[in-house]
Amino acid sequence: MSDYKKNILITGGAGFIGSHVVRLFVKKYPEYLIVNLDKLTYAGNLANLSDIEGSPNYEFIKGDINDSAFIDKVFSERNFDAVIHLAAESHVDRSITEPLAFVMTNVLGTVNLLNASLKIWNKGSMNDSGKLFYHVSTDEVYGTLGSEGYFTEKTPYDPHSPYSASKAASDHFVRAYHDTYGLPTVISNCSNNYGSHQFPEKLIPLCIHNIKHNFALPVYGKGENIRDWLFVEDHASAIDLLFHKANAGSTYNVGGNNEWKNIDLVKLLCKIMDRKLGRPEGTSSKLITFVKDRAGHDMRYAIDCSLIQKDFAWAPSVSFEEGLDKTVDWYLGNDEWLKKVVSGDYIHYYEQQYSQR
Repeated sequence: MSDYKKNILITGGAGFIGSHVVRLFVKKYPEYLIVNLDKLTYAGNLANLSDIEGSPNYEFIKGDINDSAFIDKVFSERNFDAVIHLAAESHVDRSITEPLAFVMTNVLGTVNLLNASLKIWNKGSMNDSGKLFYHVSTDEVYGTLGSEGYFTEKTPYDPHSPYSASKAASDHFVRAYHDTYGLPTVISNCSNNYGSHQFPEKLIPLCIHNIKHNFALPVYGKGENIRDWLFVEDHASAIDLLFHKANAGSTYNVGGNNEWKNIDLVKLLCKIMDRKLGRPEGTSSKLITFVKDRAGHDMRYAIDCSLIQKDFAWAPSVSFEEGLDKTVDWYLGNDEWLKKVVSGDYIHYYEQQYSQR
């Protein structure tokens, strides 16, 4: 580890967003050692990282951020210079049926990581170059918007679901550790991500899978809820930028400037899928099925990301239509990946690849 300029822990690096961040850092920064810590719950899939698992500057550790003794041991042994914290329970529907799991991972797990960082960085100066706890959060902590306006970094928190409440609590703890202990922290709050390697409980991969197999496309309520969509590779590039350039104690919103009603998004996906599958236009839209609305379903999220654009000249690199086209192509071209995820076979990947190491 002494041969590397930085020793960086990325939590949740086998998940959707995490795998894109791990891949970017491993490939872009060969002088960094990237350690991926993931519990490999249902949404963690090491096959997402098969292309970089042999890289000399990459290591994987299976572990649970809720296990404080384990986390303390790993931090003590590895003496990480920085943490990029992406491990989280993130599906709102699951939070409604299993709120305690979200409290454990998103709140207590975050506090365990904060405590471990504080312990090892207190041995030296926390102002040493490179020391940073980067916490990745969500725009859902802000609550809901009417037909106008945007979330800014100054918007008061008003979470409405157990998921968003747990993420709001974790954000508060990160800020409290900065203000109370001087822990160098950065927080970013992002809008809905889309792209390759996303677990198919989420709207876009679920629709792609269901359209391909002529299954129903469930849409909550009337489909009028509005979300801002951010291409996951653009999000990863923003994390890279903020990790290296943002000041300790700062918060940035990261969005796609890209609002869509859920029903309009589903119809666009139907149109793209009909074209790519050689079906007559309008075929897939017949699969749309309106279902009972989610409890506490926020009407509109929209992010003002002008601060990161002003400070660091960051902006989304692709239009939504281009990003969605790339996303559909990836899922259609990686049918085996999707089959293994849907069937649960991907869970055996860790045993196959790592049990003998």
